[in-house]
Amino acid sequence: MLSGLSPEEQSAEILSIILNELDDDKAEDIVTIDLDGKSDIADAMVVASGRSQRHVGAMADKVMRKLKESGFGRAKVEGATACDWVLIDAGDVIVHLFRPEVRAFYNLERAWSEAAHAPVQSDA
Repeated sequence: MLSGLSPEEQSAEILSIILNELDDDKAEDIVTIDLDGKSDIADAMVVASGRSQRHVGAMADKVMRKLKESGFGRAKVEGATACDWVLIDAGDVIVHLFRPEVRAFYNLERAWSEAAHAPVQSDA
């Protein structure tokens, strides 16, 4: 636990850092999907677009740097070599950064928004 933050406060802080950085970096169409209580993988998912591969890569790099500076340096990144789709796993928050045409093809926010609103099934 960082700086005495509860897990909920830590998750909110990570999400805030990510959203502020993406806004500063002029990310387009930022969508936050609340997964709290609906998925074990994370509390929130952020999906955003960059104008080009260079923009997507720069945004991913800055988010990773800002998380590290803020004491959340355990985030992992995938896809940073091609920068068509970069995934940042910041623990409680998962970030997907896309070029617009790649984002439209995969349409993750629709799939996850529907999954997040589906009834929870028990193991009975």
